Amino acid sequence: MYIEWTVFFLLPLAALALDLILGDPPSWPHPVRYIGRLLAVEEAFVRRLAPGSLKAAGAACLALNAAGVFLAVKLLTMIPVLGWLAGLYLAYAGLALGQLLRECRAVARDLKSGRLEEARARLGGLVSRDVSALDEAGMRRTLAETLSENLNDGLVAPFFFLALGGPALLWAYKVVSTMDSMWGYRTEAYGRLGWAAAKADDVCAFLPARLTAAAMIGAGFFMGLSWRCLEAVRNDALTTESPNAGWPMAAAAWLLGAPVGGPAVYFGAVKDKPVLGPRGGGSWDDARISRLVRLAAAAGIGSALLMQCYFHPLLHGLP
Repeated sequence: MYIEWTVFFLLPLAALALDLILGDPPSWPHPVRYIGRLLAVEEAFVRRLAPGSLKAAGAACLALNAAGVFLAVKLLTMIPVLGWLAGLYLAYAGLALGQLLRECRAVARDLKSGRLEEARARLGGLVSRDVSALDEAGMRRTLAETLSENLNDGLVAPFFFLALGGPALLWAYKVVSTMDSMWGYRTEAYGRLGWAAAKADDVCAFLPARLTAAAMIGAGFFMGLSWRCLEAVRNDALTTESPNAGWPMAAAAWLLGAPVGGPAVYFGAVKDKPVLGPRGGGSWDDARISRLVRLAAAAGIGSALLMQCYFHPLLHGLP
């Protein structure tokens, strides 16, 4: 019993350590890429065979994909010894804090050194918006937004499901998240096909998004930031279109004293996003971006440790 408890308690923490050390080497195989290929095949199939029932087809694909991946990972991780190693790899592959911090630091270095086109190219690989017309201040603000929002999407939410149900539940969630990122657009092409994925992702990320904001505020306290901002964060988060994305972004804005949001270009159209954070606050300079990177690292690691220490004894009936 003690050995089993130790092994499965350590697996998520070992996965987090691997993520921070290794990141996501582009030459390594990654399960999300295979999920993406599966979704491309499914999209072509349902658009050809059921063009008038895309909403139902999208929901069916979501249910089948999530259940199928959950079952496959569950069976794989039940194999003696090999299953634990496979579970460790899948847990590591499902987390993305290390790579997020690396990419954001690289963009910040380029901006600090005045290499604006290199920074623009790197930033364009991190976000879905058009960054071609952004000035230096706009790129820094966009970097702050994507770092804070993806702290939840890349670490807190996946680790929440990893701690709650192991690699199988983590990858069921990753299916939902990947389908939302590929299909969950409110456009003519994807509004019906991606409806179920978008709603499911909102439900799955509801608690983790709020945990992310709380972890950022907690880390901000230890870093000496203006951490008495929970009410302001809540008020700003409720103004965003997404029920979840505004929480970590508002936390970053209030903790660092610089607003995020405002107009952004998506797929050729300008979207006027609500401004989060102190109106008339400071700008996202090099110092604020550097502190935000440290804040995200501390909040991510701290929240993962707290979730694992809370969920594991609770689920296994241990003192």
